[in-house]
Amino acid sequence: MSVLQKQLFELVTRAATDLPEDIETAIRKARDLEQPGSSSRAALETILQNAALARQNKRPICQDTGMLNFFVEAAPALDYFEFKQAAESAIVKATELGILRQNCVETLSGQNTGNNLGYGCPNIHWQAQKTGKSRVSLMLKGGGCENVGIQYSLPDSQLGAGRDLEGVRRCVLDAVWQAQGKGCAPGLLAVCIGADRNGGYEEGKKLLLRKIGERSEQPELAALELRLLEECNALGIGCMGFGGKTSVLEVFLGARCRLPASYFVTVTYMCWCCRRHSIEIEA
Repeated sequence: MSVLQKQLFELVTRAATDLPEDIETAIRKARDLEQPGSSSRAALETILQNAALARQNKRPICQDTGMLNFFVEAAPALDYFEFKQAAESAIVKATELGILRQNCVETLSGQNTGNNLGYGCPNIHWQAQKTGKSRVSLMLKGGGCENVGIQYSLPDSQLGAGRDLEGVRRCVLDAVWQAQGKGCAPGLLAVCIGADRNGGYEEGKKLLLRKIGERSEQPELAALELRLLEECNALGIGCMGFGGKTSVLEVFLGARCRLPASYFVTVTYMCWCCRRHSIEIEA
């Protein structure tokens, strides 16, 4: 196994088995807000116990080990094809060891590939850098939260949503209400304003790499993030839909340029099991 393969195997293992500190802290705070003896508090306590066991035993935090999304900020010395080969080797080994579930299905035949590799798996988002070290972030995104992602095209007469931040707000609240407890609440929301349809979902996944409490650099978006976080939690959906004070752990907003004819609001939902870690790779 090459040095790169070893680094990527360790990254895959950590992403699958070690819940990030900021996520675990947010879940702990959410648990403490709920009434003793309530279903939401019991579910959040179970989540924390599960995360501790997964870390201790190096076993998957969730049985749905998700789609592997690599975000690579590549220095000139890092070759794409070498990286892809190393990543695939790391994924195959992790699957053999049970760190990853056999989770890749060929759509037309319905057959499982058995090693988490196939056309489109894994997703590699490659961004070339002129200088410096290469940075690799890995996100595992499960099917439950992916299923409740949604994209709106504004204006939307049913929501009374125009092409402005108030319209964006209405879309986000509608998305959370529609999701209810599905997608393994409390989740994180990443909302891309603008872009094309594909770019909106791509930007959403990138936004989920931000840490909880990391606000947008644009003041109007930062203010709306905080407002939506409060309003989403006021809906009372709670953990797994049991009711309670925390329906959403965080809201991240971002904006991309768009075509004049289009104004998309893309809501990417991430379950409480927000598995993402990063490493730096020397030249």
